[in-house]
Amino acid sequence: MSPMLWILLSVPLALLLALALLFAMFFGVWLRAKAVALPVSIFNLAFARLRGLHPEYLVDCMITLWNAGLRVPLADLEAHALCGGNLGAVTDAVVSAEKADLGVGFRDLAAIDLAGRNVVDAVNTRVNPKVLVCPPANSGLAVISAVAKDGIQLGAKARVTVRTNLARLVGGAGEETIVARVGEGIVTAIGRAESHREILERPELISAHVLSRGLDSGTCFEVLSIDIADVDVHDNVAARLRLSQAETDKRIAQARAEIRRAAALASQQEMKARTTESEGRVAAASSIVPRGVAAAFEEGNLGRRRPLPHSVNARMRWRTAG
Repeated sequence: MSPMLWILLSVPLALLLALALLFAMFFGVWLRAKAVALPVSIFNLAFARLRGLHPEYLVDCMITLWNAGLRVPLADLEAHALCGGNLGAVTDAVVSAEKADLGVGFRDLAAIDLAGRNVVDAVNTRVNPKVLVCPPANSGLAVISAVAKDGIQLGAKARVTVRTNLARLVGGAGEETIVARVGEGIVTAIGRAESHREILERPELISAHVLSRGLDSGTCFEVLSIDIADVDVHDNVAARLRLSQAETDKRIAQARAEIRRAAALASQQEMKARTTESEGRVAAASSIVPRGVAAAFEEGNLGRRRPLPHSVNARMRWRTAG
């Protein structure tokens, strides 16, 4: 047999062998797809394997969708899997959304999944609204505290019922934003009350005020209701502040009195110093008298009457004559 003829015969044999091997590898998967009339060929499965995908997984997801009445092509499943999405979660979410008649398709939920959201939880929350507790259990706070205008501190706990807004799920704020806004609304509602008794008598004032602030704006949820679970009186802040102010005023008055007492003591010491100084001057003046007497003795003037001046003698004579 010539080499050319051998080459001509070996090429078809290689092709037949490759087809037989391909058929043997994907026959089971292809047979499962054909059992439900999926438009999938063995070559589609082979190309999916060449792209690094698992044909069995793709076919299982496609069978689930087709049995639910959703005609999603294999190309869309492959594209989502190649993008790194969770194909199984999207499949379950699409089926749930279809049964609940939410009006979203495979591509919508695939985009949500690629955005990093949990599509299964989002669809379930849309069907069955969830309840958020404010403050949350992991915050370390038992209640949200605020002070009314009469100075009484109240603590409140709220339950917020929300459901997912699938149209705003991509780019919308999450549960933390809803809880934070509810907490802010509780503080504002209690703070604007004239008396704490208004809140204790009508806790729905808090709910009405919080709902009027548009809590779900810019979030991926719709707030259905806010229920105030508990309202308690915690502290009389006004009385405590007045007591603290009185204590502060007392300390200020004591400090001022101490200043005045210190000034009086300083003045007293100054007067004592002046008295001592005056006594010293008196003692110094008194010491001059003995010296004067001694000088008079020395001069012989002491005990001898000195003649008076002429003017004094004339005045005395005039008085005697008169």
